[in-house]
Amino acid sequence: MRGDQLESGPAAAQLNQPSIKDGKRLASSRRWNLNKPLIIMFIPVAAYFIIFKYIPMMGIVIAFKDYNMADGIWGSPWVGLENYKYLFSNPQMMNVIRNTFILSLLNVFVGFPFPIVLAILLNEVRKAWFKKWVQTLVYLPHFLNWVIVGGLIVMVFAQETGIVNQLVKAVTGDVYPFLYKHFTWLSIYAGSTIWKGAGWSAIIYLAALTAIDTSLYEAASIDGANKWRKIWHVTLPGIQTTVVLMFILNIGHVMEVGFDQVFVLQNALVSDISEVISTWNFKYGLGTGEFSYGTALGLFESLIGLVLVLTANAIARKFDQGMW
Repeated sequence: MRGDQLESGPAAAQLNQPSIKDGKRLASSRRWNLNKPLIIMFIPVAAYFIIFKYIPMMGIVIAFKDYNMADGIWGSPWVGLENYKYLFSNPQMMNVIRNTFILSLLNVFVGFPFPIVLAILLNEVRKAWFKKWVQTLVYLPHFLNWVIVGGLIVMVFAQETGIVNQLVKAVTGDVYPFLYKHFTWLSIYAGSTIWKGAGWSAIIYLAALTAIDTSLYEAASIDGANKWRKIWHVTLPGIQTTVVLMFILNIGHVMEVGFDQVFVLQNALVSDISEVISTWNFKYGLGTGEFSYGTALGLFESLIGLVLVLTANAIARKFDQGMW
């Protein structure tokens, strides 16, 4: 009798309960079923990065080889750091790296604030039709190829037939070589970057502005804050995280000056300030078949970008604004 009571008591109830391992297995299966659609949608993205991003990374070994097409990537002889010794002993190469830094920093520190300002201005517009028209006009240049943009710039600033020089000649009686002077070329380069990209980049900040609680603006109005005070104390702090994130991403591209933009705008008279890593790789790395030097310089460019991203993120973490 006592044995029957024991079998039907707490011990039996404990035996009938599912084990902790079974519970974890059940929770894992439920989580898999819930996330299965997301995982299936992610497969093409993962395949794209694996096939077109990670597998080609094996080609970086060319930077440490005397590559030739006959022997292939793996059959070409190793030369260690000889390619880098040649690159950094070449006076022209130091000029190319300097130009890359200058043009990139020009894009980051001159062009970076414009999308933020544009997004704030659009956010303050109350006429819906006017806002839509302005958004369309400022987004449109993003969809133009740099070949088209370069043609427009030449048409506007050409020395003899350019629209601007026609006005300058009418006022001063002489033309000015905008595309052949260092300062004006840099100004046109920075201006074209802002004109083409500011509208598209502003979309991210406009999305961040929609997340700001409107009651904060109402409270600021009650406290007597004017429009500028609201922007400074409510709007800018509200998008601070997005601004820091975008700045870190921009810092990561400091060594990556777009090839097409520089290539369509540069000319022989400004080559000493417009020759960057991407154009040098095209002209000498691909043009003359020096693939090892081109790969070595590209790897150097990527490593500098990685270091800059890690540094910018470490600084942002000091203010609790890091990406990771």
